Amino acid sequence: MVLKWLTGNPGSRSKRMMWSVVLLLMCMAPLFTTPFRLGLLTKFLALAILAVGLDLIWGYGGILSLGHGVFFGLGAYAMAMYLKLDASGASLPDFMGWSGVTALPWFWEPFRSFPAALLLGMLLPALLALILGFFTFRNRIVGVYFTILTQALVMIVVTLFVGKQEWTGGTNGLTGYNSILGFNLNAPSTKIGLYFITLAALAGAYILCRRIVNSRVGQVLEASRDGENRVRFLGFDPSRYKTFAFAVSGGLAGLAGMLFVLQVGIISPSMMGIVPSIEMVLWVALGGRGTLIGAIIGAVLLNAAKTGISEAYPEGWLLVLGALFVIVVVLMPKGLTGLWSKVASSLSRRGGTVHAAVREES
Repeated sequence: MVLKWLTGNPGSRSKRMMWSVVLLLMCMAPLFTTPFRLGLLTKFLALAILAVGLDLIWGYGGILSLGHGVFFGLGAYAMAMYLKLDASGASLPDFMGWSGVTALPWFWEPFRSFPAALLLGMLLPALLALILGFFTFRNRIVGVYFTILTQALVMIVVTLFVGKQEWTGGTNGLTGYNSILGFNLNAPSTKIGLYFITLAALAGAYILCRRIVNSRVGQVLEASRDGENRVRFLGFDPSRYKTFAFAVSGGLAGLAGMLFVLQVGIISPSMMGIVPSIEMVLWVALGGRGTLIGAIIGAVLLNAAKTGISEAYPEGWLLVLGALFVIVVVLMPKGLTGLWSKVASSLSRRGGTVHAAVREES
């Protein structure tokens, strides 16, 4: 099957070979990186899962969401609640005792089970996205109004999580756990295992979104982006397709949050606020929206640059990163993948011209 995938289409054979080499190098990453750097790479790959889902709804559906931090945070909190209960054992989590809570709230009970926490970490954000999408797309609330609505959702959820300190840990969030299923999260062997799990999850998210984009759902989604009224005239209901894509995108954001919290060891309302939600959109814009692979590249490169520049320039890294982003957006409106396509096209035309000249001389 792998051989067929590599040799099936001559036109894209070189591209597939290139991505096979990239995947092979990614699998070999634990051999030539330190556990600390491997943990950072795992975190970047987890964030790339969110970027792929966001690109599905923004790049192909034309729906700009500035509220994906909420979906990401719900997934992260689901996993953190399981880890916190596992670390607390038979007693209540420490922050509940400090807040005067005497019994575990009923909605914490399902998170005693790892499978339940894993399932709810994806289902809860997908369900929230499904409900929000159903009522907004059905009432044809799109464009800037939908974007503002998602920002309002972020403000509501963050205020709720900060205000209910006895249930969520407040501004401090959930932390103080260091093992999962008996494995130490800080052990090098655990970090290698989490890296491959995250890499497999990213590959699965990409394949899922690629299949959606190439299916009838993806075609209607793209057509709705370019002319929704025409799609309605043809007998399709764009709101159903948008709601489905938005729910898938929310579920992937939840998956990213769960994998993220395993690496970082903390989740707080500040990680799901307005600024992180805007940053998520920037990853897709930088990589090139409407390409899926561009979303992965943008998320990994921008977060890697953020880490590298902050290490080199602790006091001015935000200015450097902001200037870099403005330069890329102004000079490359289609992102890094758009620049790569332009360079490849230019080289191809030049190669064809040289080849024709050689043929004339001969």
